[in-house]
Amino acid sequence: MPTSPSSFFNLDSCTHAALFSGCSQVWQALAGLKEYVRNQLQQDCTILPKGNGIPLTRHLIVHEGRVLQGDEYEINSGSIARGELLVQGKEGPLVGASVVMAGAVLMGEGIAIGRGVLVEPGALIKGPALIGDLSEIRHTAYLRGYCVIGKRCVVGHTTEVKHSVFLDDAKAGHFAYLGDSILGADVNLGAGTKCANLRFLPGNVLVSVGKERVNSGLRKFGAILGDRVQTGCNSVTSPGAVIGPDSLLMPNATAASGIHPAKSLLR
Repeated sequence: MPTSPSSFFNLDSCTHAALFSGCSQVWQALAGLKEYVRNQLQQDCTILPKGNGIPLTRHLIVHEGRVLQGDEYEINSGSIARGELLVQGKEGPLVGASVVMAGAVLMGEGIAIGRGVLVEPGALIKGPALIGDLSEIRHTAYLRGYCVIGKRCVVGHTTEVKHSVFLDDAKAGHFAYLGDSILGADVNLGAGTKCANLRFLPGNVLVSVGKERVNSGLRKFGAILGDRVQTGCNSVTSPGAVIGPDSLLMPNATAASGIHPAKSLLR
């Protein structure tokens, strides 16, 4: 049964394809995630000011490498993914500007933000983290460090993300938990989806590959969802669940650890 990254993701159009370089098994990308984030932060990107864990009292406007503060900017937001976040200042429209709204909380260093991003009040982001163009971090979202959020993604209300990856257009809009997990392109999580990352018993997470139980080498390993996977409301993935592209995890169902082929219907 295939376990390579290309079996789960279209790496030709993947913003973060380099994360999977040298990986023969798709979950190996999680072991290299911290180094990947640190390397990306050395590239040409806009870094937010170091956060002290206190809610911002004024909006931060990020435009062309500048981080501006103040309430004098007019902010209008339609569809973030379609580039409808509009920021108007005294100097005119700030095309491609990103907004971290007053009431959001930044903690630590190394939070990189792309163009056209909106971070809503109440969101908490711990560095380091990468947030790609046209993505939306909604009210009370919680990014716990070493998170990679691709382009046009949604991290939704009360969604917690820890040491995880959203590839482009992945969305976890409501009440989700993702620990040590990877969402492929165009993945959509139903409200209340939980990706568990720690088994009850001591030891690394084991992945069933055919008749073999493979040691992932990871003590914490949540789920890997291939491109265009959808989950229903209140669904759960067990540690080490690896689900192939175009699969469906039905509402209230649990996906067991192991490889689930493309176009699986998991009840």
